[in-house]
Amino acid sequence: MLYHLFHWLETLGVPGSHLMGYISFRFLAAAVIAMLISLFAGKRIIALLQRHQIGETIRDLGLEGQMQKKGTPTMGGVIIILAVTVSALLVCDLTSIYTILLLVTTLWCGALGFMDDYIKVFRHNKEGLSEKAKLAAQIVLGFIIAISVCVSADVHTDHLVTTIPFVKANEFDYSWLSPFHGQLGVYCTWGIYMLMIVLVITACSNGTNLTDGMDGLAAGTSAIVGAVIGILAWVSGNTVSANYLNIMYIPGTGDIAVYMGAFVGALIGFLWYNAYPAMVFMGDTGSLTIGGIIGVSAVLTRKELLLPILCGIFVAESLSVLIQRYYFKYTRKKYGEGRRVFLMAPLHHHYQKKGVVEPRIVARFWIIGIILGVSTLALLKIR
Repeated sequence: MLYHLFHWLETLGVPGSHLMGYISFRFLAAAVIAMLISLFAGKRIIALLQRHQIGETIRDLGLEGQMQKKGTPTMGGVIIILAVTVSALLVCDLTSIYTILLLVTTLWCGALGFMDDYIKVFRHNKEGLSEKAKLAAQIVLGFIIAISVCVSADVHTDHLVTTIPFVKANEFDYSWLSPFHGQLGVYCTWGIYMLMIVLVITACSNGTNLTDGMDGLAAGTSAIVGAVIGILAWVSGNTVSANYLNIMYIPGTGDIAVYMGAFVGALIGFLWYNAYPAMVFMGDTGSLTIGGIIGVSAVLTRKELLLPILCGIFVAESLSVLIQRYYFKYTRKKYGEGRRVFLMAPLHHHYQKKGVVEPRIVARFWIIGIILGVSTLALLKIR
């Protein structure tokens, strides 16, 4: 809204109104606005959650300090959603296809996570929504994003080309994966690309959800990822920067950078209350939304194949759960009793079981996240 207001004022020749034309200014403005909303609205939302006794129910898993968290307000992800949405509505270009898709993602995943938390808290069902229901909703969102990207005339770039590290041109064409030629090959390529988009969005959303198990862990690591994606979107949408880095130029991705500014600002503001010892938990309302935004923004900037590196923390957490689950089932079938690879999954609980205190685990995961983020940016020049 402010973006369009300033644009109108610029046509009238009002001094200073051109500021909103600069991506750098809008990025910083979005971050500051979202941070302030998180800080000031967050306090009131936490008080509201406490008054309505919307607290976390804790299963005793034998983790140090675990039972002290019982009753801590949950569903705090509404703070993040509110901050991101309001900031984006104020500072982003609301006619941009990228802004629209990211807003749809935020509200879609937020609603999904809210329903999951609502069932857990008010219906006292610890399982919440079934895995199949959540997966189905994520897949539907994935196809909505995929179809929008593939058919929209506002996406001004080759839909089937993406960024990949270690190669000279830093580009990968999905048509190379098609075993067919001609029109059948075209349909096959589009199908592969759409399935990739669905997989990325679903994996990111669930990976963030699994990482949300310690105070400040998911919020901090996601803020790092969001900052890197914001930088990538910024340089991809600038002809000079894209040409210098020899990466794909994607017109209009400056608004993705602005949205990620709001995303990072909201998470930093949320950390004020979520850092150890947490005054509020984000719940699935927050974690599913965060993962969805990361996945969709990576797809829109054609950086989805960089996510295994950039989101290495989420990958490790997800793999630890999969390895633990399937190894337990395999050994129970083979030996009559299930055996474990990790003391406990996800991975952060493994280190907690080994006696490492929670704040140290979180801080070390943040450090690893920063290393992975810097490495992702550096990979664009390593060929």
